Amino acid sequence: MELTSRDLKDYFHLIVNMVEEEKDYLCELDRKIGDGDHGVTMSIGWQAVNEKLVNELVDEEDPAKISLVVGKTFLSAVGSSVGPLYATGFMRGAKTLKNKNTLHDNDLTAYWVAFANGIKERGQAEVGDKTMVDTLEPFAESLTSQFADTQDFLTAFQIAVNDAKKGMESTKKLISKKGRSSRLGERSVGAQDPGATSVYFILATFLSFIEERKAKVS
Repeated sequence: MELTSRDLKDYFHLIVNMVEEEKDYLCELDRKIGDGDHGVTMSIGWQAVNEKLVNELVDEEDPAKISLVVGKTFLSAVGSSVGPLYATGFMRGAKTLKNKNTLHDNDLTAYWVAFANGIKERGQAEVGDKTMVDTLEPFAESLTSQFADTQDFLTAFQIAVNDAKKGMESTKKLISKKGRSSRLGERSVGAQDPGATSVYFILATFLSFIEERKAKVS
């Protein structure tokens, strides 16, 4: 698989659209265990990113710069705890793309593993805490091992996103241990974590994007 800077920008545009479509659902999830504003927060962040995509980044051909600007813009727009998390993910990912004009299977694997690990380190959460990490850690572990086995990014990413989905769904059974929802204790059981859900949507959007792109090429 080979992606260009244009492809990366097209993908980020898809996230902007996806967040608008899922905004109400993410808020509904958040109302059960938080402030009820996760969808709105994500929308504010990605609308700010969209402004950069259609202006400052429109002719940008450096994938590392694109991902870096996305991360920094999201951080500037979103004051809540999710801002630094996504910013760290995209900025860590950007480091893996330095001096690369086109991205191949190895580059894409390194990017997404860095994204996931960056968020985990910044949030200092573990699997079982009912956070984004419940989606991201199984995803990163799966992507790393599957790519090592297959050397085929699309196949590895498909399996990893499926493992991410299982991780997201597992948050329904967990007691929240981080953030405001941790004050609910046992009452947080039964609700799916909104952060785990939004980050799953971001991964699933990339999967749809590369599957569609592959179908067009073949």
